Amino acid sequence: MSRFEKIFGTIPSVEAAAPGRVNLIGEHTDYNGGFVLPMPIPRTCRVQLRIRGDDRVRVSSANQGGDMREYRLGSEKPLGDWLDYIQGCTALLSRQGQSLTGFDAFIASDVPLGGGLSSSAALDVALLRALRAAFRLPLSDLDLARLGQRIENEFVGARVGIMDPLVASLGRPGFALFVDTRELTWRQIPIPEQAEFVILDSGVRHRHSAGDYNTRRSECEQACRDLGVSQLRELGREDLSRIESLPDPLRRRARHVVTENDRVLQAVSALEAGDLHRLGRLFDESHASQRDDYEVSVPEIETLIALAHDEPGVIGRRLTGGGFGGSIVLLTIAGRGQELGQRIAEAYSRRAKGVSLPARTQITPLVVGRSA
Repeated sequence: MSRFEKIFGTIPSVEAAAPGRVNLIGEHTDYNGGFVLPMPIPRTCRVQLRIRGDDRVRVSSANQGGDMREYRLGSEKPLGDWLDYIQGCTALLSRQGQSLTGFDAFIASDVPLGGGLSSSAALDVALLRALRAAFRLPLSDLDLARLGQRIENEFVGARVGIMDPLVASLGRPGFALFVDTRELTWRQIPIPEQAEFVILDSGVRHRHSAGDYNTRRSECEQACRDLGVSQLRELGREDLSRIESLPDPLRRRARHVVTENDRVLQAVSALEAGDLHRLGRLFDESHASQRDDYEVSVPEIETLIALAHDEPGVIGRRLTGGGFGGSIVLLTIAGRGQELGQRIAEAYSRRAKGVSLPARTQITPLVVGRSA
């Protein structure tokens, strides 16, 4: 008997899934109208669902102890926990005029929660896919991504950009998704056969709805007002002298975004040319900018980065995701990633004494490449 049957006493009628993602480069650029280069990872959120004949929504999550939570459609109210993603989904669909009844849903995810790999966007898109199938909603994959962003922005309280739900909805295994977030255009960039990316979780959890992330976005908006532009995307490297006139920390925040946009464009060129060493240099430059200009790194992340620098087989290394914890991503030659990642993970386990890593499972390397 499945978990769904045990909890709800019946079988699901719909199943849907969506992947987590690793952002190869382009951090904190999406909500500034810039460029990003994420790719899906072989970790997913899965949703089983069955329509009810009333207005009750009953949800259970394997990742939250399996207890059933319940609310009525039309009574959605933020509670500050995981149920807000479900409530936000039904509230926004109702505002759009989509016709829903109640439903039972079971959620299970192997995307690390708070690990900088977009577990929340995977949940948003998986649930929206399940509801689209169950209720035959006329929504495109792009519609789902936009709704996923709105759930986080308007209901959860995290002022995230479009990148995470977009790659959860549109990403293809073995390809990076190059996105222009201002124009909402994208194209798939194949990962070179000779490249592997290794993801290592620091064990430091973060929440995008917490203050630091939203503060960074507010600082970018203030920099735009001071510079007389609507988005930092409007500025390029030729405008760095103007940016230097801003007071700190606005100067450094804007400098990161402008230089990071340029690095994304260079990274796309490097990927297409199979130039891994150039891509590795861009990874390292991006990390330094996140650490020094955007100030989203933490000591545990820096420990991982330092250990990665000690491994000559690592070509590039950087913090991935929103920061304030989460994961790093390494660039290696195909076939070397597991070995290198395991050595770094073991060294980190010995050194990171103050980090809570239940059963040490969160520092198992995740290797992603062309065949992922």
